[in-house]
Amino acid sequence: MKRINYQNARFLTSLYRTENITLPPLPEIALAGRSNVGKSSLINRLLNRKKLARVSETPGKTVSVNYYDIDGKYYLVDLPGYGFAKRSKKERATWGRLINGYLAADRNLRLILLLIDIRHSPSEEDRQMYEYLMANQTLFAVIATKADKLSAAQVRARIQELSKEFLLQVIPFSAKTGQGAEELLQIIEDIALQTE
Repeated sequence: MKRINYQNARFLTSLYRTENITLPPLPEIALAGRSNVGKSSLINRLLNRKKLARVSETPGKTVSVNYYDIDGKYYLVDLPGYGFAKRSKKERATWGRLINGYLAADRNLRLILLLIDIRHSPSEEDRQMYEYLMANQTLFAVIATKADKLSAAQVRARIQELSKEFLLQVIPFSAKTGQGAEELLQIIEDIALQTE
């Protein structure tokens, strides 16, 4: 029996300041990663919706903290993408404040999904986020997106490399084929629906 009705998922709000998040308390699952790593595509695939999260051809479009209400059971929280060089220093600083503000807020944050493009080595910002999560003992999973862009053998090799680097089992994911979606949803549900 399904514990969550994913048809009952909706975009809730975009926040441009995180000092006073006044949403009703629910468990939160946040997505972090570089601009253009595929956060919106991952959300749409997990929720089996084509356009719930806006997918942009232009990296760095997400300049807010976007909340999605998942059947009244938990929030998916899309954090601004980091590391996009074509934005001004001021805009990048704003994103930094948004991400830091969210992570520092007193919310029921259960899990962070750190998204890495499987085709590339983790960036300096990816490593900084990883170190932050480790230092703060935040529960997280590393998701290697765009797995459909590589052959099965290349995916296996990259997952082995990334798992060794991050000291945990990295999950390969493709928004196009659905690879990894069921496994990821299971992890999210198990953590989001845990009673404290």
